[in-house]
Amino acid sequence: MIEPDKHPHVRGFGMASARSRARLVARLEQLGVRDERVLDAMNRVPRHMFVDEAMTSRAYDDTALPIGYGQTISQPYIVAQMTSLLLAADERPDHVLEIGTGSGYQAAVLAELFDTVYTVERIKPLYEQARRRFAELGYRNVRAREARDDMLGLPSYGPFDAILVTAGAENLPTALTEQLAENGRMIVPVGASGGGQRLVVVRRQGPSFSRDDLDAVSFVPLIEGHD
Repeated sequence: MIEPDKHPHVRGFGMASARSRARLVARLEQLGVRDERVLDAMNRVPRHMFVDEAMTSRAYDDTALPIGYGQTISQPYIVAQMTSLLLAADERPDHVLEIGTGSGYQAAVLAELFDTVYTVERIKPLYEQARRRFAELGYRNVRAREARDDMLGLPSYGPFDAILVTAGAENLPTALTEQLAENGRMIVPVGASGGGQRLVVVRRQGPSFSRDDLDAVSFVPLIEGHD
């Protein structure tokens, strides 16, 4: 875990970004985010470091922003909501997998809360950029991997206590449910892009899986591997 405001070499270091993060956290509380652990993590992560410099002035708006290659950095409320759902388990997950690194922002928030975070990205320039950001910010518990075209997830590193998917799957990705540990949970947007997606919580109990469909969401499509 880090305290970015103690690192003056970080772009945007200073009270301006600290105040901006505090305003964002206050906004998240107004929207119903109640988990203090999540709010503290969101307050610690310098979101402006995960967007292009041209977008810095909007970094702490509660909105998704473009990061190139047809991808976005997720809306902070969605990041907080999905992270809160992972923490809602009876036991705090230790071994977490994120599908879709993107800018690296969601993985950084997870790294503030969990012991080990694996994150995979298919778009090579985004993967390389995110790795540089993790190194610069001192997130040594993040293990970034470039996704392979022939598989979804990281089965050789599993099973995982929790899996968070930051792209929308048309159907529940069984390749990922099989990578869940006993009593593990997965948070994934499921449904057709363009208005039909809902946030889904999947829980594993032995060979069985339960599913809860929650709020409507909008994510870029998940590109699944093929055998």
